[in-house]
Amino acid sequence: MARKKGRDVSGWLLVDKPAGVGSTDVVGRVRWALDAKKAGHAGTLDPDATGLLAVALGEATKTVPYLTDALKAYDFTVAWGAETTTDDAAGAVTRTADARPSAEQIEAALAAFRGDIRQVPPAVSAVRVDGARAYDLAREGETVELAARPLWVEELSLTDAREGGADFHMVCGKGGYVRSIARDLGRALGCLGHVATLRRVWSGPFEVAEALSFDLVDRANQPALDAALLPVQAALDLPQLRATDQGAVRLGNGNPGQVLGTADYGAEVWVSHHGRAIAVGRYMGGEVHPSRVFVQPG
Repeated sequence: MARKKGRDVSGWLLVDKPAGVGSTDVVGRVRWALDAKKAGHAGTLDPDATGLLAVALGEATKTVPYLTDALKAYDFTVAWGAETTTDDAAGAVTRTADARPSAEQIEAALAAFRGDIRQVPPAVSAVRVDGARAYDLAREGETVELAARPLWVEELSLTDAREGGADFHMVCGKGGYVRSIARDLGRALGCLGHVATLRRVWSGPFEVAEALSFDLVDRANQPALDAALLPVQAALDLPQLRATDQGAVRLGNGNPGQVLGTADYGAEVWVSHHGRAIAVGRYMGGEVHPSRVFVQPG
């Protein structure tokens, strides 16, 4: 079998995604620019959304679940007066309303959208229905009935209000749809609404202020992109332990290995050796039992 072409590049590259570009397109361009063998991302952004897209390369793809599960923050604008097929400005208008809420009414309604809530994803979303993506079924003209899903909303605040719309800041857990928040808030206020603009400002430990402009993601800038790579462990909010030389060999082979330092028994940790991440696993009495092993050059 022929080996996959490309460089063994591992780490995280933070990109400020522009509107009009899909998340998979950003990943593809990063992979091409770095000539990397493997790449993925942690958390899709809608094509019209902007902001932080964290792209994992090589061994960093093994840490994607840790970032997917982390809290994320968004700044967004809701336009009042209309619902759309996509719950954002890209869709066709399905219903309209003349009512417009006051700032006081909006503030009062927000309480129901904080904490543990349930939301129905937009009909045009990446949710799978019988193995197919909901957006593919919608494009084929099928009516998709999606079940409500749990979501943790850490924060939802009103930052500005005017007659035609309002601006919000939201911090939420895994699987949140800002478009659903806009749709359901508009219904609760009796004015209807959809997302007009959406920007992801941070995700776990990563912030959009640290991200590169998408225009810089080019093969001609490969040395600068290499320099901008964050280490594999950058997405891991876990205690760090250091492996002994013998422990590093054992961990590298997928076996329990001896480490220096201590953690709570059974705690999930990441292990380094000579400054490089080599594994994630459970600490058990002086050893770490690995669940993920990182193979990095050097």
